[in-house]
Amino acid sequence: MAFDIEMIKEVYSKVVERVDAARNITGKPLTLAEKILYTHLWDGNPTKAFVRGKDYVDFAPDRIALQDATAQMALLQFMQAGKTKVAVPTTTHCDHLIQAKKGASTDLQSALNTSNEVFNFLESVSNKYGLGFWKPGAGIIHQVVLENYAFPGGMMIGTDSHTVNAGGLGMVAIGVGGADAVDVMAGMAWELKFPKLIGVKLTGKLSGWTAPKDVILKVAGIVSAKGGTGAIVEYFGEGATAMSCTGKGTICNMGAEIGATTSTFGYDESMERYLRATDRSDVADAANSVKDYLTGDDEVYANPEQYFDQVIEINLSELSPLLNGPFTPDLSTKVGTAMNVAATKNDWPLQVEWGLIGSCTNSSYEDLSRAASIAQQAIDKGLKTKAEFGINPGSEKVRYTADRDGILEVFENLDAKIFTNACGPCIGQWARYDDPKNAPKNSIIHSFNRNFAKRADGNPNTHAFVASPEMVAAVTIAGRLDFNPMTDSLINENGEEVMLDEPTGWELPPKGFEVKDDGYLAPEEDGSHLDVVVKEDSERLELLTPFTPLGNDLSGVKLLIKAHGKCTTDHISMAGPWLRFRGHLDNISNNCLIGAVNAYSMKTNFVKSQITGEFDAVPKTARAYKAAGIKTIVVGDHNYGEGSSREHAAMEPRHLGVAAVLVKSFARIHETNLKKQGMLGLTFANEADYDLIQEDDTFNFVDLNEFAPGKPLTLEVVHADGSKDTIVANHTYNQGKIAWYNEGSALNLIKKENAA
Repeated sequence: MAFDIEMIKEVYSKVVERVDAARNITGKPLTLAEKILYTHLWDGNPTKAFVRGKDYVDFAPDRIALQDATAQMALLQFMQAGKTKVAVPTTTHCDHLIQAKKGASTDLQSALNTSNEVFNFLESVSNKYGLGFWKPGAGIIHQVVLENYAFPGGMMIGTDSHTVNAGGLGMVAIGVGGADAVDVMAGMAWELKFPKLIGVKLTGKLSGWTAPKDVILKVAGIVSAKGGTGAIVEYFGEGATAMSCTGKGTICNMGAEIGATTSTFGYDESMERYLRATDRSDVADAANSVKDYLTGDDEVYANPEQYFDQVIEINLSELSPLLNGPFTPDLSTKVGTAMNVAATKNDWPLQVEWGLIGSCTNSSYEDLSRAASIAQQAIDKGLKTKAEFGINPGSEKVRYTADRDGILEVFENLDAKIFTNACGPCIGQWARYDDPKNAPKNSIIHSFNRNFAKRADGNPNTHAFVASPEMVAAVTIAGRLDFNPMTDSLINENGEEVMLDEPTGWELPPKGFEVKDDGYLAPEEDGSHLDVVVKEDSERLELLTPFTPLGNDLSGVKLLIKAHGKCTTDHISMAGPWLRFRGHLDNISNNCLIGAVNAYSMKTNFVKSQITGEFDAVPKTARAYKAAGIKTIVVGDHNYGEGSSREHAAMEPRHLGVAAVLVKSFARIHETNLKKQGMLGLTFANEADYDLIQEDDTFNFVDLNEFAPGKPLTLEVVHADGSKDTIVANHTYNQGKIAWYNEGSALNLIKKENAA
């Protein structure tokens, strides 16, 4: 039986009335995304048609998911909100703080030894405030959500950008910062700009070496890393319905890499099969009773150009396996000759040192079974891997079942290392090097979602390429980036020339899923008597002090850094070894912007202090400004803050005295996170003004006392020689968000309202 089945039935009891009302109000058929959005309005039944990409709308999500790295700050904030219990079903998942090194059991015990304080904190807070708790080793948050909580037609938010994975089961699931989650946990509405809609029509059918992963790799190559910003991507067509549920999840998962708000598929038979296989026949039965309301209307899919803002069509029968990268997830190259040409031209190492399968993107039973079919062929044909091999199962349910069915044994027979059911190398939790900064230039291939520099192993010289699990297995065996299993042969131990056959696998385990201990702990019914203790001298956890409002008189603001080019949340607040400080704002602020490239020197973590004239690390320089009572500003390029939902990338600059971030454009989640923390997130009205900013500049906000929705702000930029430029900065603050700014943060406003 499903978790929260009564809540799911309640959603379905309203869907017919609300969708019918939305059709009448809009005067047109609806996409699936629109149906879910209009079904989850905070005010109940729809009364107006919203304008895509313009109207801000209050929503009522059905549930929330937190992962341990972001849950710490989210729950520390919730503890200040004045509530005794979460208002909607919420879960905490311990998957980020487990480092991959020696293998599953050893690595898990090491994590328990080193992060026990954090795990105990998360468990106790969850128990006190009514959150379900998934223990370390239980699995990766998004795979666990897909197996237990996702349901067709639902809306959820999660403090991880890959919350979108649940779109594979027909949800609108959106990654948010912790402060957004706190709003909903506290019983408040969640605000989102009504998204634009991108339709992806999938014709034909996947076969051979082509996998669902190749669909999103292709879409990323078409749309780019920021092309989906502000939009929901909705997949439909015969190719979509022919695909497995977990395959759909893979596609939705990596939609975060094109900046999409989320991605989703309409409810179909593959989703029903998955629900029943994961002991949720009650959800399948309930969904079947309203199934026409859990997918887009027929007319929408028949004439998509009339109902979507953009339509992409992909013939799966013609799609080739792809490798995306390095250093960006939207650079697509076909396997084989095309990769050889690209690698030779760009001096990418063709020898592959590691192949990694897993992460929240590709760690299902189907993924492991298809990759294992390639591994078994290598064993049968006398081949050994030329690269090292690592596997991260997605959940304990997947791991236990795969072990029972002999799949993990196949990998182990090929000398693969089985890591814990956790994120591991995908988020930099990989002890590959003793000194990653000075590690050599090399290539790896993985089935993860992101491949930014330093992402996996901390080595800036690691060229990471993203591919399907079966392609990762093949390339790992061959040891060459340009290997094409469809045309290229290999020489086995006997000197014989052999070829790999097409992968095979199971959509679902033939003998069903099985697990002895899934790792779930239910909270007490009433946790009011429980205490949550945070030691004053802890290096890992720190109770939060409310931010002070910045006020309407911002003058003498100094430039902290002008970031050049791509500046992701990994650049602003790195993961890897820094994950241990995710619950301690002051300690983790020592990584603030250390990965951003200074536009003047093209160096990282090396900026000029206008106090001393000397150059030093970004956090140290920021702390000196703060100690002197001087506020600072960060200037950035396009799609600033892309990548992870981590709100630390907003909280750290705020903690260190940054008052405003002025960029050419923002990634959606990061812009919201800045607003939530009471900062100014601004964009250049004229992008060319970015070039006016000089290293010794001082900024005066001349009309901040007139801060109002739709009214740009004027900044006077004073250069070192006394000359001045005037810059106009746009913003997307409505009256509610201006209230966040005036109170110092959204959390301050929540506390004030709860105390009233």
